Amino acid sequence: MTQIELKGIDYTYSPDTPYRVDALKNVSLKIEEGEFVALLGHTGSGKSTLLQVICGLIKPSAGEVLLDGEDINAKKYDAKKLRSKVGLVFQYPEYQLFEETVIKDVCFGPKNLGLSNVEAQRRALEALDMVDFPRTLYRQSPFFLSGGQKRKAAIAGILAMDPRILILDEPTAGLDPEGREMILGLMTRLNSEGIGIVLVSHSMDDVAEYAKRVLVMSEGSLVYDGGVREAFSERADALPGIPQVLSFTRSLAGIGIEPAIRADEALKNILARCRRRDIC
Repeated sequence: MTQIELKGIDYTYSPDTPYRVDALKNVSLKIEEGEFVALLGHTGSGKSTLLQVICGLIKPSAGEVLLDGEDINAKKYDAKKLRSKVGLVFQYPEYQLFEETVIKDVCFGPKNLGLSNVEAQRRALEALDMVDFPRTLYRQSPFFLSGGQKRKAAIAGILAMDPRILILDEPTAGLDPEGREMILGLMTRLNSEGIGIVLVSHSMDDVAEYAKRVLVMSEGSLVYDGGVREAFSERADALPGIPQVLSFTRSLAGIGIEPAIRADEALKNILARCRRRDIC
């Protein structure tokens, strides 16, 4: 099982200058293959810096980033191991698209790992099928796709490298409700197939609905690592909000409705209250 482990990670922007910023402070955590984890925090809390450190895009000022026990920043470490096991989908992933056609774009990652043209194409076709991308658009320029189709193509490009942990930074930003549901449904399906998901999101409703574990960053430090429900009660101060359902059911607590974090849970609590009073 693929495992990411961070040990005592610090990261400082502009060290030894008047503009010094300690973006990460002694962050330690583990993420296992198959988990569905949400990474949360206010803007400027250190989330984006942490993602870059995990994915090897920047080196920490102190501490270790281990992938399956190997330090990804060691001189002799083969970066292809990281690229093949941990995939990063940036916010607005359509900006990652650059090739002439969708199929060429999705093939780029596997080829970059050193795979043959035949193997790269096989992986690309499998990845496009995984995201339900229309086959009639394989030879289309990615720049003429809809917003949702661009997201699918960009995610397929990462999946073609066969990652075991997929990190998504605000994957539903800017999408209409249909596109949002499509991306969230895809993440759920990939997770059910054993791929670990790390979701960075400002939508607390999405977190409540899909995540099984929450990591909360505040001022560069990891201040919470645990269950979803507890995060909204214990560290709500460090979060950009709470789920709408939780806000609504808290307002009903005075009449015996137990607060819920998901819509299905709220409905069950409301129906239970009604039955106790013989209303339904």
